Amino acid sequence: MSAAPLVGYSSSGSEDEAEAGAQVLPGTRCRPRSQSPLPSQRLPVPDSVLHMFAGTEEGPEDDSAKHGGRVRTFPHERGNWATHVYVPYEAGEEFLDLLDEVLPHAQTYVPRLVRMEAFHLSLSQSVVLRHHWILPFVQALKDRMASRQRFCFTANRVKIYTNQEKTRTFIGLEVTSGHAQFLDLVSEVDRVMEEFDLTTFYQDPSFHVSLAWCVGDARLQLEGQCLRELQEMVDQFEDSEMLLRVHAEQVRCKSGNKFFSMPLK
Repeated sequence: MSAAPLVGYSSSGSEDEAEAGAQVLPGTRCRPRSQSPLPSQRLPVPDSVLHMFAGTEEGPEDDSAKHGGRVRTFPHERGNWATHVYVPYEAGEEFLDLLDEVLPHAQTYVPRLVRMEAFHLSLSQSVVLRHHWILPFVQALKDRMASRQRFCFTANRVKIYTNQEKTRTFIGLEVTSGHAQFLDLVSEVDRVMEEFDLTTFYQDPSFHVSLAWCVGDARLQLEGQCLRELQEMVDQFEDSEMLLRVHAEQVRCKSGNKFFSMPLK
């Protein structure tokens, strides 16, 4: 059996559409020589002060329990922000109706499967940015995307994916038209990655919308009969051809818990 295509996701989870704040550097003061020495005993610092600058430099908390057991593909370090570039996929009511049919059937093969909280098509692997790189990185992306046109694509082929470490498995809908336009976007993202000495995207990528995921390598259970049955359900779903034809209107970058949008022309 051939290996499943690879996907890459960051493990941070909140949706806070905001610019990254500027780093705050505490000032220093000199005490005049004539002044008496300060007492050695220190007063307790209020919690409100201790947490005043939370999120400015350290990045999001690394707690796998908050992400369904997902584990980071790289260790969290102070000042490192997991970063991911993608095209968001706005799920309408009919798309969710389709998912309500597909997911329970897949769960008869792998009960631990859960629905994705949000839907997107990746244009980059998950990479690490230092805090002070975030705004220059996003500006470079904006400059690259400024001339890119909106386009339509279709994602209607059911496919099974794993991440590179085979610690997570995904059921996705692969893009069957619009592939060339996605490659053009990846080319621009890759140039920005190279400017910042970061890892570029996969060779010969399979662009897709992930529908559901589970911890572990579940390819044996999901490929074969289950995959064929899921494809039949998608093909036979009412108006699926129109439903799964979508407009790509923006590129988005997620860095830690910060989100940045770049509209296409």
